[in-house]
Amino acid sequence: MTDHTTARGDSTDDAAAPFDVLLVEDDEGDVIMIREALEARGTSTTLHVVHDGVEAVAFLRRAEAYHDAPRPRLVLLDLNMPRKDGREVLAEVKADPDLAAIPVVVFTTSAAQADVLASYSLHANAYVTKPTDLDEFMSAIGKIDDFFAATVRLPA
Repeated sequence: MTDHTTARGDSTDDAAAPFDVLLVEDDEGDVIMIREALEARGTSTTLHVVHDGVEAVAFLRRAEAYHDAPRPRLVLLDLNMPRKDGREVLAEVKADPDLAAIPVVVFTTSAAQADVLASYSLHANAYVTKPTDLDEFMSAIGKIDDFFAATVRLPA
C-alpha cells in the first residue's frame, strides 16, 4: 500500500508535475515526521511510502500492486528494514540500468562509518544520519527536498 502526500509549489522543471519521492521506511513515526516536514514546506513533493525493501523493489519495477506507480525522482531509503534491508535495495537499484539513474539518499539512524562506506560503495547519492532532535530532523528533510527538488538537475 502506498501513502501519498502532496504539497503545492513549483520546484520542478515542470511546475504542474509533482516531484515524486519514494520513501522506504518501516518506522511509522519517521514516516509521519517526514510527511509533516514536506507538507509544512509547501513544496510540490508527492511522497509515496513503502515499508520494506521487497515493496520498494516492486514499486520501482512497477510490479504486482504497483503496476501504476510513478517513477520517483528520488528515493529516501532506510537501511535497517524487514524482509530486504536498504543495502540490498540499494545494490539492486544501482545494478539495474533502468533504475540506476534515480538518486538514492540513505536516510537512517546509523552513524556507523561501516554503513556510510558500504552505502557509498553501493553508489548511494548521499548518506544522511537521522537527527534525534525534532527541529533538526525537519530541517534535514527540508535540505534534502531543497537540494533534490529545487537545486540539482535530475534525469527526466
